[in-house]
Amino acid sequence: MAMTPAPHGSSSEEVAARVERRWAMLVLGIVTVLVAMVVYTGLHWAMMPPSRVETVDPLSLHVSGEFIESNLGTATEGDGSVTVRIVAQQYSFTPQCLVIPANTPVTFRATSADVVHGFLITHTNINSMLEPGYVSTFRTTFDQPGDHLMPCHEFCGVGHQGMWAHVKVVDKATFAQMAAGSRRVSCVP
Repeated sequence: MAMTPAPHGSSSEEVAARVERRWAMLVLGIVTVLVAMVVYTGLHWAMMPPSRVETVDPLSLHVSGEFIESNLGTATEGDGSVTVRIVAQQYSFTPQCLVIPANTPVTFRATSADVVHGFLITHTNINSMLEPGYVSTFRTTFDQPGDHLMPCHEFCGVGHQGMWAHVKVVDKATFAQMAAGSRRVSCVP
């Protein structure tokens, strides 16, 4: 059986080779662009770190600044929002229990005093890493009252499995009563 030549004098092998070369060039171009993006981003971030990175000295957290022990926990701000400051260290969170009002903007500011820790509040979308020397900031609103566990989800050493805290979300009126008598709200009456 004789093969009929492809139109315009090209064999099917030549057409297939031409199409494969075009696809190979396209893939090579895409890979080149991706590698260039990775190199540019790496060099750019090495020269100019992200602008919203806050640093703190993990060796002096307990001595001065925002994360001294009397500043930790839940505090009401002038605009009605709430700020929660937390320090993680092997193998606990300070404070161990947080009281937070429902339906109120909450800003979490957290850091680590020693190694990388995880910050996760169960049944919410709050999930972050706490790195020594850096302040992690994130905002959320709890829709309804309830109790949540806050385990460390980054392995931080032999006592990691026992590192957790408690988050108690209460209604606004209850929180206002608790906050009326003190600068910081605590689970302990």
